[in-house]
Order: sequence, then structure tokens, then C-alpha cells
Amino acid sequence: MNASHASFWPIAALMLLAGIGIPIMATLNAGVGQQLQNPVAASVTLFVVALLLCSLALFATGAPSVSQLAAVPAWRYLGAALVVFYILSITWAGPRIGIGNAVFFVLLGQLIATAAIDHYGLWGAPVTPLTAKRALGIAVMALGVWLAKKPL
Repeated sequence: MNASHASFWPIAALMLLAGIGIPIMATLNAGVGQQLQNPVAASVTLFVVALLLCSLALFATGAPSVSQLAAVPAWRYLGAALVVFYILSITWAGPRIGIGNAVFFVLLGQLIATAAIDHYGLWGAPVTPLTAKRALGIAVMALGVWLAKKPL
């Protein structure tokens, strides 16, 4: 654990709340997509509102300088493309296979990706080797995701 024990649990609670928000966001945005009859328009709407809210947070916390922004390697900004892919995918897939199924498959993908990212320390992440115990834990989580998946 990189964070001290005292700071770990508040951060974990924050991430739990973020996790709770993901299916809520997916459900709400899928509903907008259905009402607009256009999941892309719903996603653009979500991003416009998100940009306004993030801009308020940035105003409150202070913006980085242009030189700081320019110093970030361009490939690191590809995370934005992954956000767009996720939002478009969940907005389109949710009404077709159910939010639960869509999010469960997202969780399965996250388990696979995080195991590789942590094991190899990809993109500057701290290295956490994939031990047999950790692999078993991930497999149990993946089994749980599969068992919780609603039948199609």
C-alpha cells in the first residue's frame, strides 16, 4: 500500500462512491440517449455538462500553467479517448443488454486490465506482482461478476 494506513480508508471510501456513481451515470445517460434517440448526442450532452462542472472545480483549485500542460507527454492525453469510448459504449449498450450486464462486463475488463497494469507497472503505475494469491483473488472476483451477470 503506497498510502499510509490512515489515509487509505478515506481514499477507498471515495473510490467506492465513484464506483457507485458509474452505474448510476450509465443509467441516466442511457436514458438521455433513449429520449434523444441518439446515444452520441446524449454523450456529447454529458461531456458538455461535465466540462462545465470540471471548469468550476478547476477554477476553485487553480489551473496548471500552459508550460505544465505542454510538458505532459501527448500519449498521456489518450485517456480522454478512453473516456469517450466508455461513455459512448455504455450509453449505447446499456439499453440493449441492460445496465447490469454492461457494467458487469466493464468490471471484468477492469479486473483483467488492472492485473496487467499492476504486474508490469505499465504507464508509470506502481508495480504489484501478480502472485498466485492475487490471481486467485482476481479470479474469484471475475467469477462473482460472471455469477451476478443477468442472463440475456
